[in-house]
Amino acid sequence: RIANQRRSSRMRNQHFTDRLVKAIQSKGTSLIVGLDPRLQRLPASLRDSIHEHDWRKIADSFKRFCTEVINVVAPLVPAVKPQSAFFEQLGPLGMVALAEVIDHAKDAGLMVILDGKRNDIGSTAVAYAQAYLGQRPSCAWSCDALTVNPYLGDDSLLSMLEHAVAAGSGLFALVKTSNPGSRTFQELPLDDGRRLYQAIAQWIESQAAKTTGQFGYGILGAVIGATHPEHLAELRQSMPHTFFLLPGFGAQGGQAADVKAAFNENGLGAVVNSSRKIIFAYEDRQYANSADWQSAVESATCDAISQLAAV
Repeated sequence: RIANQRRSSRMRNQHFTDRLVKAIQSKGTSLIVGLDPRLQRLPASLRDSIHEHDWRKIADSFKRFCTEVINVVAPLVPAVKPQSAFFEQLGPLGMVALAEVIDHAKDAGLMVILDGKRNDIGSTAVAYAQAYLGQRPSCAWSCDALTVNPYLGDDSLLSMLEHAVAAGSGLFALVKTSNPGSRTFQELPLDDGRRLYQAIAQWIESQAAKTTGQFGYGILGAVIGATHPEHLAELRQSMPHTFFLLPGFGAQGGQAADVKAAFNENGLGAVVNSSRKIIFAYEDRQYANSADWQSAVESATCDAISQLAAV
């Protein structure tokens, strides 16, 4: 643990996307694992006898589940992506559990991308960045990156980006999300002929180009759903300096072939997130013969890695 902490401290001084690329190269995959704990889907050993409003026991079971998942996937993938909402719903006890899960992931040598979709204006935006991005003791949560909402405008993102640069951290702004309803607003036509998501993408690319590191990618990335393969090739062409975070692979229907266009010729440029398909793999008949639920997680992770490698 001490060795990992020292390595993490040294890595913090490096450019965020360079660190991410090196982690991807070290593990040989762009797959990351989402941590989305849900009480009714936890293995029976972690949820039996827990009342649905016993926040302390639920928080403890979430922490135990996520740390076990981390133990399994740490040798296999470069990063995990905790979804803060599943912890926030438990109140203060859930947030303590989230902090402990983040610490455990960092101690295991993983990068942590917190999926919080945060943002606001002025000093509030800066407070969000200070809360999640940076290194302890100056940062309470000490994540490597944070997902953010761009719809409050460029000034809010610039405030967060300035802090991220100073902290050696990254941001992933929503561009084209994986949900079917994303088209309602994100595909609205503008007077200049572009769609709203395209205007946001162009602005993100302009900022990414200003913050590039060794591998040519900036620290402001883009969230683009794996369920929208028709947009990936378009956006990769127009966003050459922007690193992509691709949710929706696995349970939401995104396939390995769908994300191929997000990568450059060296297999870099994006991370592909899979959550439910991996962490609840024990429910899948495909892994019914696994020795235990942790073995099912390992098998599902290895299968996802192989699927991505094939394309």
